[in-house]
Amino acid sequence: MAQEKRRVVVTGMGAITPIGNSVEAFWQSVREGKLGIGEITKFDTTDYKVKIAAEVKDFVAKDYMDFKAAKRMSAFSQFAVAAAKEAIDQSGLDMTKENPFRVGVSVGSGIGGLLDMEEAHSRLVEKGPSRVKPLLVPMMITNMAAGNVSIMFGLKGKSINVVTACATGTQSIGEAYRTIQCGDAEVMVAGGTESSITPVGVAGFSSLTALTTEENPARASIPFDKDRSGFVMGEGAGIVVLEELEHAKARGAEILAEVVGYGATSDAYHITSPAEDGSGAAEAMRLAIAEAGVAPEEVDYINAHGTSTHHNDLFETRAIHLALGEAAKKVHVNSTKSMIGHLLGAAGGVEFITCVKSIQDGYIHQTIGSVAADEECDLDYTFGKGVSTDVNFAISNSLGFGGHNATLAVRKYVE
Repeated sequence: MAQEKRRVVVTGMGAITPIGNSVEAFWQSVREGKLGIGEITKFDTTDYKVKIAAEVKDFVAKDYMDFKAAKRMSAFSQFAVAAAKEAIDQSGLDMTKENPFRVGVSVGSGIGGLLDMEEAHSRLVEKGPSRVKPLLVPMMITNMAAGNVSIMFGLKGKSINVVTACATGTQSIGEAYRTIQCGDAEVMVAGGTESSITPVGVAGFSSLTALTTEENPARASIPFDKDRSGFVMGEGAGIVVLEELEHAKARGAEILAEVVGYGATSDAYHITSPAEDGSGAAEAMRLAIAEAGVAPEEVDYINAHGTSTHHNDLFETRAIHLALGEAAKKVHVNSTKSMIGHLLGAAGGVEFITCVKSIQDGYIHQTIGSVAADEECDLDYTFGKGVSTDVNFAISNSLGFGGHNATLAVRKYVE
């Protein structure tokens, strides 16, 4: 007889974003329609076609961790530790009362310490191999966000680093959800983190013609708009504490929402373009919705991947039609990337948090900057203003280079 799957709830959330370095600050900015996109300050863009990005502002690592520990971390790891601290603090998790081998980590980064690699290469060329930093490797490799979170908070359970490009954050949370469901952990700290607004990062995505060259921040990241021209690179982290329901109840934790479905598929089509018919992303949505046990008509809200590239927005629209059928015409859709750009491996983490906050507050934010939808983009993308409405069931989509599709389903917690 198959073992009944355990219920999994959200008990803590933490965020470092271009519009706020806590969940409260981020969500307040979201409700205000604040734009986190502006001129790149991290390096000289004189020779670059791309001049703007969505940078994290006023982040001071030593405010969240020991100064010496911070110096041994790349920025993406610092962001992860800071967001994890907020999430764990909110959850009220007391590790002195937990079996540390039952508390794990699933935090991914799509790219890792790209700036560390760039700086090391310059040192190597200019000054020779002996001048490369001893800590280069443990600073740049992508699993170090998960490793540092585990070390910082004494989490000795499963510690994994899911790397699926722009689907990383969503799949990291999905795999954490599965881990708890099947009994491998009671608690998982999960999400995504990224800091790749660097000379090579921007040059690479720019050469791929994935980034917009629009210099007006208000019209740069405009998902589903007929004038969209590419995505805006962002950075940050979104981390949540997932917990087995009875474990959370036993320690009196506040339950923020319940994770009820996860779907993951591959397009097997193209290294950068989603499948043109949207079939892969549609199947990920169908799987998540089916696991949740709801009908398409019960989906209140979709936080779309919505990158502001021509292919993504069009093909994701087709996917939503395929997954929801007639119900697609009535569902509220938006893109958080309209405010914070594309956080790459961190995007899914922050967008999952957006879904939970939407459920808590009964508010679906505007897709800011977007004005007139493309002819073939024919859904309700929440242009113009946000919507105050009950949100009982939401899904969050992420689509990554390589054909990775992932969807998380989350709903209002009911006893």
